Amino acid sequence: MLKGIHPVLSPTLLAVLCEMGHGDEILFADAHFPAHTFSKNVIRADGISVDTLLEGTLGLLELDQYVDKPLVMMSAVEGDKLDPCVEEKYRSAVCRVIEACPEIERVERFAFYERVKACYAVVLTGETTKYGNIILKKGVTTC
Repeated sequence: MLKGIHPVLSPTLLAVLCEMGHGDEILFADAHFPAHTFSKNVIRADGISVDTLLEGTLGLLELDQYVDKPLVMMSAVEGDKLDPCVEEKYRSAVCRVIEACPEIERVERFAFYERVKACYAVVLTGETTKYGNIILKKGVTTC
């Protein structure tokens, strides 16, 4: 165990976060997401909720300062409804760590899947809420 590192961050996830460059993206996927269909770099985080993972991660990396919305979630499919508590829970976790809490962009389901194909990695979590996936775009670390 390392001091100052949240215990939900595995050595594998820490290595991936370190390897990522500015502009790279990582998906924190809910337990239902077909991670292996869209990525060859899948990290398991079973039993860990996305909001907990957000809190543990965002203290270690900057979100991209050069885009308006460095956080991305999937829009509801026609006929479905989003549970507003999911986004609120994620925003709350982000805002506990980041002073200037960014907005979350919503994109259509298949556009989201295409974006995930370009992600550096997918973290398959224990999150069970519907539409519980969120992409983070890494930024440049400031001194």
